[in-house]
Amino acid sequence: MSYSVDILKQKRQNEKTESGLRVLDSSMTQAPARIREMSEYRDNYEDLPNLLYADGGGIIYEHPELKMAGSSGLRPVTVEGSDLMIAPEFSKLFFLPDCPPIGVDPSTGEFEIVSEAKIRGKRVRCSAVAIFLEPGIVRSLLPAAEYGHKRYLLPTWAYTAVGSKDDHYWAAGFRIEHNFRWDPGNFDDLNLVPAIDEYKRRKSCGRLIEHLVNCAVNNHCFAAKNLFLRRWEAPIPVSRNCNARCLGCLSLQEADSCKPSHQRIDFRPDVEEIVSLARDHLNHAPDAIVSFGQGCEGEPLTEYRLIAESIREIRKKTDRGTINLNTNGSSPERIRVIAESGLDSIRISMNSARPEYYRAYFRPVSYDFEDVISSIVLSREMGLYTMVNYLVFPGITDQEEEIDALKGLIRSTGINFLHLKNLNIDPALYVREMPQSDSVAIGMREMVGVLREEFPHLRIGYFNQPKD
Repeated sequence: MSYSVDILKQKRQNEKTESGLRVLDSSMTQAPARIREMSEYRDNYEDLPNLLYADGGGIIYEHPELKMAGSSGLRPVTVEGSDLMIAPEFSKLFFLPDCPPIGVDPSTGEFEIVSEAKIRGKRVRCSAVAIFLEPGIVRSLLPAAEYGHKRYLLPTWAYTAVGSKDDHYWAAGFRIEHNFRWDPGNFDDLNLVPAIDEYKRRKSCGRLIEHLVNCAVNNHCFAAKNLFLRRWEAPIPVSRNCNARCLGCLSLQEADSCKPSHQRIDFRPDVEEIVSLARDHLNHAPDAIVSFGQGCEGEPLTEYRLIAESIREIRKKTDRGTINLNTNGSSPERIRVIAESGLDSIRISMNSARPEYYRAYFRPVSYDFEDVISSIVLSREMGLYTMVNYLVFPGITDQEEEIDALKGLIRSTGINFLHLKNLNIDPALYVREMPQSDSVAIGMREMVGVLREEFPHLRIGYFNQPKD
């Protein structure tokens, strides 16, 4: 129950107003509630972007006085200039019903909750505004909002703090990797539809291809689009089942939770269709990758025999490109079988290098944290290009205790690549379910600096890499 607004559409609407963004035309109906905690001292708040809020219909307004704040975990914090970037044009704006925004009074430095506003003579309840950033950008702060009033779970998006200044949206984030292959401008659906028609004319299409058509057209999965555009990384989902119960699962949520953002595959593909899809893509796509383990499936290791047999058959027909496995790393033995069949690279997902935080998010059913570490070590020993898909969340990921644990993991496993992926989840849910800690959060950008200084040869980025 969050609502998105396309940022380009919003910009076009805002061009109709003199100021570039719609603002309050009258004073607040009541004084904003003050939060006793003061924001961190700074000499000048006036250079910060203004607070954004939305009415019940999703119209976004710029507050005439208050400045934007961010949240580290659920603790409101002052936004620093180094935290901000002009929001890329393909980002998406959201408003969060029943979550009043929190801003900073520039004259006092106090945080304030904006519950109501008077717009054109009418009282309206105010909702916080967030932004979902383009791929390749790490968010540095969460939206500053009061989440205690809502009685629903937000859908699985990476909600990020956003404000307005000089006719631009400013987001709390920084680019960790630029990769033209994942630039949203390369995924125009006007090119996709004829590409799908051509693909179907050229190849016989079974259930797997039809599933991926739905992923490309309805879920707007970039990897699925790549398959039909015959380029870069393409997906091979195979698993209906999973051995974890991740809080932020994209393809399966409990009945009282939010609607999943992906439709999980509901059949077991056969080897012939997998091999046909993979061989064609690897032989014809530039920088070709085929990846098992997608957002539209469960855990691929539950189908390790199918994957291993498919890879052996693929490699009998072509030696081109990269065959990759995205996995939770729950079974070193099954990874060994797949690696021996001809796998090139592996990406193992973790939200934390601390066992108790890992268990609280992944909620493993038939494995434990130690199995994941063993899988990482084994993958390196077997010569796989080994990546950790590190799901990051400001206020928890950048805690000093977490950074120390992550440094220990990197040293002990020798991973090749660390992905920093924004965790898609309701912020209030994640904070509530994670163990409590007094460890200081130093900031996401600062955390990256620590890692780069200590591990200069470790690649840190956002996207899977084709083999050299």
